[in-house]
Amino acid sequence: MAKLTKERTYPLMSRREIEAQIADGRHMVIVDGHVLKVDAFMQFHPGGDKAMKHMVGRDATDEVNGLHSPEARAMMNKYRVGRIEGRWNNFLPPIQGGKYRKRLEDGAMEVEEDDSGRLSAPAVTITADTPSSELESRPPSPVFDVDGSALRKRQVKESMGSSAASITSASSLEESHGDGSLPLDGMAHLDILTRKEIKLDLDKYPAVDQDTQEVIVEKYRKLHDRIKADGLYDCNYYAYAIECSRYITFFGLMLLFLKWKWYIPSAFFLGVFWHQLVFSAHDAGHMGITHNFQVDTIIGIIIADFLGGLSLGWWKRSHNVHHIVTNSPEHDPDIEHMPFFAISHRFLASLRSTYYERIMPYDAAAKFFISMQHNLYYVIMLFGRFNLYRLSMEYLILGQGPKKGVAAWHRWFEFAGQVFFWYWFGYELLYKSVDGGWNRFWFVMVSHMVTCPLHVQITLSHFAMSTADLGVDESFPQKMLRTTMDVDCPTWLDFFHGGLQFQAIHHLFPRIPRHNLRKTQRLVQEFCDEVGIPYALFGFVDGNKEVIGRLGEVARQAAILKKCQGVMIGEGRVEGHHHHHHH
Repeated sequence: MAKLTKERTYPLMSRREIEAQIADGRHMVIVDGHVLKVDAFMQFHPGGDKAMKHMVGRDATDEVNGLHSPEARAMMNKYRVGRIEGRWNNFLPPIQGGKYRKRLEDGAMEVEEDDSGRLSAPAVTITADTPSSELESRPPSPVFDVDGSALRKRQVKESMGSSAASITSASSLEESHGDGSLPLDGMAHLDILTRKEIKLDLDKYPAVDQDTQEVIVEKYRKLHDRIKADGLYDCNYYAYAIECSRYITFFGLMLLFLKWKWYIPSAFFLGVFWHQLVFSAHDAGHMGITHNFQVDTIIGIIIADFLGGLSLGWWKRSHNVHHIVTNSPEHDPDIEHMPFFAISHRFLASLRSTYYERIMPYDAAAKFFISMQHNLYYVIMLFGRFNLYRLSMEYLILGQGPKKGVAAWHRWFEFAGQVFFWYWFGYELLYKSVDGGWNRFWFVMVSHMVTCPLHVQITLSHFAMSTADLGVDESFPQKMLRTTMDVDCPTWLDFFHGGLQFQAIHHLFPRIPRHNLRKTQRLVQEFCDEVGIPYALFGFVDGNKEVIGRLGEVARQAAILKKCQGVMIGEGRVEGHHHHHHH
């Protein structure tokens, strides 16, 4: 049967035909030169529906290969409906605000290249007449189109350098921010910052034209083949034996101190146990242990749910999206922490999260926290684990995971895990083994706060990196290296970081077992030098300084915005004031 599927030929589909199908609400994705229609698979997808939606209209070959086992990739072939010829021009996915033209009458199909370019161009230039829905759903982004003509280049220059006032028309802005949360001047100020950030990235990283990016992708795929040939995908089970002995030691110390009624040391070792366990759950979630989807998922659920009280399914759903749209303020749940943190000035415009499907309001609470976020960073991180309980429960109770298919039973296994966890931790340990209310309180606080370094480590790799959107032509490897940094640490400390210190390498090759990441680092550094992408590597302390610096920078922008609004309201000239502001 497999043979037949392989040799089957598929009809050639034009870009226009695929666009029309997407306009009709279908989910079309390009993988390995074939068109996949994945509607039927949406509800079965173990990695969640959202991750797939971010790939509609795009060539998802690298993302698919990075995040899936060979078996899963073979299974996808049955969703093939056509093939494409030559290089694919990415569309902006509908979930990110892409606009698609429906099928037209005969003879009207030919206008692909010579229309305004707004609909068929992969990225949309924001002009004064851009509809508010588009302004709301995507950042100002220069147009990078295939023809590379002088006109296009001039447009890019103009859209970079022109004042924000000409880009944001008053009427459309009032529509998109009907709540009046941002006066126009503030909005224009944020727009200028956005364009500045894009320009900085364009200067620092390889050009995002298709030829340049194609070379990067080609070399990235060669690097992948080399990594595979070098056996870096083979899991080192001996290393996991050492991990397990470490877990047993920490758990044993927790029980020993509990028996002696030394509650604080006992709580400390429970926290350390949880901190270390998460790394193996992360490996399992990425199929980085046995490379078998079901086996690794069972390992992951036992670690996350049964021993840690957190949902592996929730983590998979959000984490897969994070791997695809890394550091995108509207789309990446890993940087959406309003009202506590904003790592980009763009959050000050009350963005709508496509992940949580709600507005993340820049309200009174957000104004309070964000003005001091650089000072509150570590304090808030102490409470990180409590938030994970909330998100895990929400995911399981609302049934946000796959309801059908190979992963449907995971939800019930996770529920069993939650019951087991709260029985051993809540009842047996806290209630029966710890005496007195205050002791219980401190036991919970200490054990949960010891996991704080984990939350710092998770945010460290992304919070200080770029959040700019360079348009749909940017390749997967460049986007990953632009939005992720690695932490330089000595080999003996690797256990403490649990693989998160090689986050950029992990983002390039998510399924490499973590004990092989250090060996992969040299190859990735060579690749970066070859294609001219800077590889961000900081020491742990310097990385922390970068993050605090970024939080402080956004807090400063919030203060400028407040001043801006205050001045305008004070002078009573909210309208018509913004035009002479930036000449």
